[in-house]
Amino acid sequence: MAAQQPLTYQAFVELAAADPAVVGLVLKGSRAHDDMITEHSDHDLYVVLDDGATTDLTRFTGHRTPELDLVIISLADFRTAGMPGFERYALARARVVLDRLDGGIAHILAAKARLDADEAFRDSGEWLDAYANSLYRSVKNDRDGHPLAARLDAADSIRFLLELLFAMDHRPRPYNKYLEWELARYPLPGWDTGMLLDAAHRISTTGDVPLQRRIFAHVEAAARRAGHGAVLDAWAEDLDLMRPR
Repeated sequence: MAAQQPLTYQAFVELAAADPAVVGLVLKGSRAHDDMITEHSDHDLYVVLDDGATTDLTRFTGHRTPELDLVIISLADFRTAGMPGFERYALARARVVLDRLDGGIAHILAAKARLDADEAFRDSGEWLDAYANSLYRSVKNDRDGHPLAARLDAADSIRFLLELLFAMDHRPRPYNKYLEWELARYPLPGWDTGMLLDAAHRISTTGDVPLQRRIFAHVEAAARRAGHGAVLDAWAEDLDLMRPR
């Protein structure tokens, strides 16, 4: 008896497209990002089922091979997937393979790609405080002769800085793998992409204190314009340690 062949992406798409219970197919990951596909890239596919529908496709729940990973999900659960959560960026940049809702699947993805005003403001304030905290610790540790702690805190600060900058632009932060891809296509307003990426690299690897302070000056001005002055003012005289000398 011949060995059963692994299920391919194309074969599954054809199978799902023929099933009326399926209202959407959404491809995420490297294959949804131009120029990011490698020989190791699999197909990460969301299979969206109409609410209350029954289908034999549920037998593929949890299917995972080097070529094809499947997430089988109801329409109701798909609407809330990543809202909030780690999957939000993946879905924000996902590609629609099948949309039986007359653009409804695409509309759901578009909503995941934009933070609403209240969410963006709330998240920005939280990330700003986290960024200031790591920056302050880094600069203080450098001052007090703790170089390893200073570099580790500096690296932490970059994570929070990126979360902050994307939240202020009402966008979910991309995964590190897609950061350069994202910024090359969708730059952050008010930031030079090359300068920002270079600063992220230098601060993460060296803890460069003067550079950290210059970046903070840019962030402080932008944050105050966006209405986050109270978050900054809560740091009181500690702001002096973060600002350029």
